[in-house]
Amino acid sequence: MADTDLIAALREADAVQYGEFELSHGGTSDYYVDKYRFETDPRCLSLIASAFAERVDEPKLAGVALGAVPLVAVTSVETDLPYVIARKRQKEYGTANLIEGALEEGEEVLVLEDIATTGQSAVDAAEALREAGARVERVLVVVDREEGARELLAEHDLELEALLTATELLDR
Repeated sequence: MADTDLIAALREADAVQYGEFELSHGGTSDYYVDKYRFETDPRCLSLIASAFAERVDEPKLAGVALGAVPLVAVTSVETDLPYVIARKRQKEYGTANLIEGALEEGEEVLVLEDIATTGQSAVDAAEALREAGARVERVLVVVDREEGARELLAEHDLELEALLTATELLDR
């Protein structure tokens, strides 16, 4: 069953918009879920952190940069669990890390993400974490747009869990 409070909060934050939008993977859509609207809204962040916290079994969290950093930070505070940040690209200065934060070999990590469309950014983050020695089996997202992410993640031995699906969010 959909989280009606979260749906209401996302709508009140104007995070669900209708029109014609180009998506990051190059496709188009007649609706857009604006992660920056819900990730900068305290009520949305609080509801997401609580909902994520109820679903966390792993001892460490990971957020995909940049979009999931606010989500992983508030969930870390809510659960008192540490987190790391998975960059999309290795930085070219300082430590040149792809994974930021302390990560031990063999640690079990839950990847948090904002919106899953194709799932490629979550797969990339999970693979980077695995290469750094982590065990990653699950990805938890706020919204699954139901456009192939679940299937792509499964191909990489990852389970996708979503607080909401596009169907639930867009059900008027």
